[in-house]
Amino acid sequence: MTKQIKKAIVAVAGSGTRLLPATKAMPKEMLPIVDKPIIQLIVEELVAAGIEDIILVTKWDKKPLEDHFDHNWALGNDLKNAGKEELWNQIKNISEMANFIYVRQKGPYGNGTPVLCAANLVDDEPFMFVWGDDLVKSKVPFAKQMVDDFAKHGLPMIGVQEVSKEDVSKYGIVKLKEGSMEIEDIIEKPAAEKAPSCFADFGRMILNQEIVEILKETALGKGNELWMVDAIRTYVKKGNKFLAKKVEGGEWLTTGDPINYLKAILKYAADREDIKKELAEFIKKNFC
Repeated sequence: MTKQIKKAIVAVAGSGTRLLPATKAMPKEMLPIVDKPIIQLIVEELVAAGIEDIILVTKWDKKPLEDHFDHNWALGNDLKNAGKEELWNQIKNISEMANFIYVRQKGPYGNGTPVLCAANLVDDEPFMFVWGDDLVKSKVPFAKQMVDDFAKHGLPMIGVQEVSKEDVSKYGIVKLKEGSMEIEDIIEKPAAEKAPSCFADFGRMILNQEIVEILKETALGKGNELWMVDAIRTYVKKGNKFLAKKVEGGEWLTTGDPINYLKAILKYAADREDIKKELAEFIKKNFC
């Protein structure tokens, strides 16, 4: 019987250097998408998938992120005294969405390191691994799409989205077995002419304990960093199945650089009934 996925590891130890100076004193994951920080949108997606324990792998300057998911009784009293009960309930619910666990990141640079830092907290069970600056905007939360698929076949998987041929050199690109979504290989940032497809992987994965054990033995790779895709490649080469999962009814939105961060804000703002009309008029007047 396939074990249920109840835990997620979220990598939030990055410095956000491409968004400096905004990220000098503020974690990039706390930057707002309209009026919610990036990390809250990610947590809401995970909770909608039935995740109960959210393990955030942090570092020394991420305290604002931890505070965001804590209770703020002083603010609560101010809001209640001002008669803003609805707003207080919104703020209170942030801390009660899930069990939040914080682990300091130690080890080499690389996107595989957060998994090793929290490995003892997900012992002997499958789990989600999420990058803290990747949003997926979809009608059905993408984490739920993945968890529902896992319940059917029990296979690990990674989120993918088709990108332009010109952009394949920016991402890890998956090579799929013919006629399926089963991964044959992953090539990190290939030249356009050598890319096996246009499917880029991104920060949504379901992993199992065998992949964690492989990651523990994985040597540092490109840029002297520990890469999650190197462990996945080894897992596949051992004859195991690992799937690529496309977003249904939505899209992946990265927020790690200024232009994509702004695009993400506009995408979310366009869904807001309270602001979308005025925003559209502003854009038409000033940019069209």
